[in-house]
Amino acid sequence: MSIQKWHPFTELENLRKEMERLIDEFFPTKGSYISPLWRKGTEDIAVPSVDMVDRGDEIVVSMDMPGVEKDNIEVSLQEDTLTVKGTVKKESEEKEENYIKRERTYSSFERTIRIPVKINSDKIKAVLKNGILQIHLPKAEEVKPKKIKIDVS
Repeated sequence: MSIQKWHPFTELENLRKEMERLIDEFFPTKGSYISPLWRKGTEDIAVPSVDMVDRGDEIVVSMDMPGVEKDNIEVSLQEDTLTVKGTVKKESEEKEENYIKRERTYSSFERTIRIPVKINSDKIKAVLKNGILQIHLPKAEEVKPKKIKIDVS
């Protein structure tokens, strides 16, 4: 582990970000659980951005996960809360004349998202393709939109 220069304003910035996260958790507003870019958590670990789309009969949650292996991702749903946990492992090695440099980086993240409708948890499907995790959350029958036929009399 290398020695890093201490930047006091980094601590203040981390505190500000944590306060914003707490406010978003306790006082959610429309779109508050969607962030535009990968953001840093309080421990300087990258947290993936989230896109959530309502397709009528399902909610689709997409997360950018470049470099994260399928076996290092855990997805769970408890009531109206979707939780995605992951571990990122990176290894690099450089060989030159008289030395070998080998570095390993391990970091983890956890992202919790409130789902605005009731979900049929038996039919949830998650797919990791080209570094993007897509979670398909089918809506429960009672919350799906129903078309009503109009009779002419």
